[in-house]
This record gives sequence, C-alpha cells and structure tokens, in this order.
Amino acid sequence: MSEEHHLDFQEEHLLFENTLFEEVLPFWIAHSIDRNGGINTCIQDDGTLVNRDRWNWSQWRAVWVFSKLYNVFGKKKEWLTIAEGIYRFVTATGTDENGHWPLLLDGEGEIKRGYESLYVDGFAIYGLVELYRATGESEVLDLAIATFDASEAAFARPEPPPAWPYPIPPGRMPHGMSMLFSLAYHELAEVSNLPHVLEACLRHHRKVLEVFYRSDRKILLEWLNVEGTECSKPEGSAVCPGHAIESMWFQMHIARASGDQDSVSHACEIILNHLEAGWDSEFGGLFLAVDADGSCEVGWPHPDTKLWWPHTEGLYATLLAYEATRDLCFLEWYERVRGYAYNNFPNRKHGEWRQKLDRRGNVIEDTLFLPVKDPFHLPRALIYCIEVLKRLEMEEGQ
Repeated sequence: MSEEHHLDFQEEHLLFENTLFEEVLPFWIAHSIDRNGGINTCIQDDGTLVNRDRWNWSQWRAVWVFSKLYNVFGKKKEWLTIAEGIYRFVTATGTDENGHWPLLLDGEGEIKRGYESLYVDGFAIYGLVELYRATGESEVLDLAIATFDASEAAFARPEPPPAWPYPIPPGRMPHGMSMLFSLAYHELAEVSNLPHVLEACLRHHRKVLEVFYRSDRKILLEWLNVEGTECSKPEGSAVCPGHAIESMWFQMHIARASGDQDSVSHACEIILNHLEAGWDSEFGGLFLAVDADGSCEVGWPHPDTKLWWPHTEGLYATLLAYEATRDLCFLEWYERVRGYAYNNFPNRKHGEWRQKLDRRGNVIEDTLFLPVKDPFHLPRALIYCIEVLKRLEMEEGQ
C-alpha cells in the first residue's frame, strides 16, 4: 500500500454492518434459537437442523455474542432475550460438585457428557461477564467468579486439566489454555475489580508473550513442556497462524488496559510474523497450521485447510494493529485477508459463511473437528471491526 493509498474506513464499516445485520444475524435468529431457550449449533450451512445436541462452549459463546450486540448496538431487547434464554437453559443444569460446567447437553438440557474440558469453563466466564455487563445482575457475576475459582483449582492440580478435543499429555501445556483464560480473566477482572483475578490474568498473559512465543524463532508454538522448553516434533513445532493472531489481539486488549505499550507493540509484531508465516502464496488464504521449521510434516490435524475463523480473527487483528501502530503494512494485510475471506467464505444463498475450504478454496462438507456451526468467530470479529473502524473514522473527521 503506497503512502497515497487510503482505505475508506466508512466503506469498510458499512460492509461489516451489512454482513452482520443483513446476513449473519438473520441466519442465526431464523434457524438456531430453540423453543426452550438454548441455541442449536449442530446445523448445516443452509440452516437445516442436524440434531439438538448442545455443546456448552457453543452455548456460552452465543451468550457472549448476543450480550455484546445488546451492549454495543443500542440495547435491542431481542438480543438480550436470546442471551438470557441461553443462560437459563445452561444454568438449569448447572455445574458439577467442583464448579465445572459439562461439555455436552441434549436438547432438553440433560447431561450427555460431563466435565471433560476446562475450555468450557473459560467460555462460561467470558459469556457470563458480558451478560453481567448487559444486566448488572449480581447472580451472573457471582457465577462467573465461582467458575473462576473452579478453573484456578484445576490449574493448581499436578495433573493437566481435561481439554477435550485436544487432551493434554502429562508433562505438556497448550497455548490454547493460557490464551483463552488470559482474556476470560481479563474481562472478569474489569467488572469485578478483584486483584487476584487480575493477577491470574497477567500470569497467563505473560506465559503467552514470554513462554509460548519463542523469541529466537519469532514464532508462537502451540505445545510446550510444562517447564517451558520445546517438546518433540512434529507436535512440538506446530504453529497455528490464526490461533496466534487471535491470541495476540487478546493480549493487546489486556496490555492496553494496563497502559503497557511495549506489549501492545510486541503483539503487533507477532501478528505480522504469523501472517507472513501462514499465508499461502500459491492459492491465497491462511493455512490452518504450518511447521515452525518448514517441515512438510505438520503436527496438527488438516493443516492445509482454509477455515473461516483464522480469517475473521485476521480482519480484526490487522485493523487493531494498524490503529495501534499506524503502520500501513497492517492495512495491506487487512485488505489481503478481507479480499480472500469475502471472495471465498460468504454463503450468498443462505447467509452466514461457509466454514471449511480445502487449500484450493473448494468447500469441504465432511466434519473435520466438531459437528457444529458456531455463531461466534464471525459475529465477534464483525462487532470489533465495526468498533475500531468507527474510531478510525472519528479520528479522520477531527
């Protein structure tokens, strides 16, 4: 992008508003809200219901999205009603005796699979905090704090916490845990003002930026030994560019809250590193995973697929990095990611986005990871992109 080139922030803002309000939300509201309040995410791209299984992280993610919509875009009652309906559906079943949320419920709220993944607790905290911001109800905040306590107890145990669908081998630690809980704890610390919650947030924040990010390699690894050393290949050299990029905007939010500009700048550099490492120069788009050492053997399932979510995270991360640095390279990358995403993922017939493409951009119909279609990565990115674009518009108008 030349110095003369200028991105029309208002045009981009309107593009994302149209995608969010005319294509994405109508799909979910029409096809997924169940009669009992929960949200159906085991659905096909045309909205056809596959089954009413309720993966609980999907439920909590949807609580976050509809609460955030309510908090950002004018307190529309319909959005809060949806968020509260999902909340009531999940909390009717509740947690186990240790405060952990079950992994999977059936369509009527009966437990099909219990506490099998601490990730569910992380998304529960995330969704509960945003719902608390919408309602101010103390019981919602209390439940978020109780889930924090349960999560911290799990981290304190000598054995790794359950982490379905990617179990943690003894002696290993995944980037994904510190990534998610750094943000969930940050959000909780903001509304609770509890110092020990903030300290827990910063513990994970530092682990992401100082341990999982390997300064000598200039890359973020997905698996390490618990001592912080690199583990055996190929899993030990697996890099998920979209995951790293998403993680970095999490860390930017945390660093901005404490005025830590050095960490903001550091996160921006890491975003750039992973855009460069993950981009497919032949067919375009971000690979799901690559090997840090350039090996053809990548220790991650389906590494050469092009999934929707790394691209949605790239949209917001590049805009946020541009806002923080004013480095035009981030607008160049933003346009590259937006061009690939909008040329390949939108489902023009039914709304929303297709979720899985092969390397050449052909739609994958088979289930690769979980049989779900979540209302999360795309609407969240659109919400945040609209917010940052509005800020950039305002600056231009001053």
